[in-house]
Amino acid sequence: MYETFYGLDEEPFRLTPDSRLCFKHPSYKNAKAYMQYALYRREGFVVVTGQPGTGKSTLISDLTSEFDGGNVVFTSLNCTQVQADDLIRLIAINFQIDASTEYKSLILHSLKQYFLKLNSEGRRPLLIIDEAQDLPEEALEELRLLTNLQHNNQPLLQIFLVGQSELRGTIAKPQLVQLHQRIVATCHLEPLSEKDTAAYILYRLKQVGWNDNPSFAPQVFPPIHQVSRGIPRIINLVCSRLLLHGMVDEKHHIDTKDLKIVLDSLVHEELIPSYDSTGMEHTTLHSIS
Repeated sequence: MYETFYGLDEEPFRLTPDSRLCFKHPSYKNAKAYMQYALYRREGFVVVTGQPGTGKSTLISDLTSEFDGGNVVFTSLNCTQVQADDLIRLIAINFQIDASTEYKSLILHSLKQYFLKLNSEGRRPLLIIDEAQDLPEEALEELRLLTNLQHNNQPLLQIFLVGQSELRGTIAKPQLVQLHQRIVATCHLEPLSEKDTAAYILYRLKQVGWNDNPSFAPQVFPPIHQVSRGIPRIINLVCSRLLLHGMVDEKHHIDTKDLKIVLDSLVHEELIPSYDSTGMEHTTLHSIS
C-alpha cells in the first residue's frame, strides 16, 4: 500500500525473513563467520541462538542462499516438541527417503546409504533444525547418533541447531555431554544497539529505492529502539505501521508526534508493551551511519 505512495520498489519492513534485506550488524557478521567456519570444518554441530525476532531465520536463509553448485544438500526442519523416533523419520522424509517402515534401524540404514551416495558425488548433506530449544533430550541424543554415520573417519552429516537462548542451557546438561563435545562453534545473535537500530531502518529503506520520502526526524530512532529493545522483527512492525500512518495522513516528513500516535495504537492493540513516552520529543540521536 504505502510503497506506491512513497515510490518504493517494495515493502521494506515485512515481518517474514528476507535475506535480500539482511542488515549485517556486528553480531550478525560474527555469527555468519562462525557458521562458515564450521561448514569448512565439515563436522560436528553448530549452535545458533537468539531471542525471537533477532534474525536467526534470516541468517540461515542468507547462508544457504550462497550455497553454490549443489555441493551442499541441505534440508531445514522446524521442530516443535518432536519425539526422538518421529524426528529420525521426519529427517528421512525431508531428504526424500522412504520412511514408511516401522523399523528405525532400516531408516538409519537408508539415510547412511543416501549420505554415502552424496559423498561419492562430491556432495555433502547439511541438516538445519530450527526451534531446537523445544526438542526433548532424547531427540537431541538421536541427532548426536546421526553424526556417528561416517566414511573414512569423516562424518557424513553436519547439523546446525538453531533456537532460542535456552537451547544453550539444554545442551550443557551433564546427560548430553557427548553432544556438547561435538559442537564446533556456537554463536548468539544479539539485539541491535541504538545506533544500529537507526542504521538498520535506513539500510532497509535504501535497499528498496527510498529517496528521503518520507524524511525522518532524527528524534524518532531512539524511541523505536526503546520499544523494540533492538529486536528487528518489532522494529519492522513499528516502521511498517509508521509508513502506513504517513500514507494515510499524506505526510512526507515523519516526526515524534507521528511515532507516538503509532506506538499508542500498537500498545492499544497489545502488539507492543506499554512504554515511557516522557521526553520523546527531546530525544536526539548523535550518530546515524
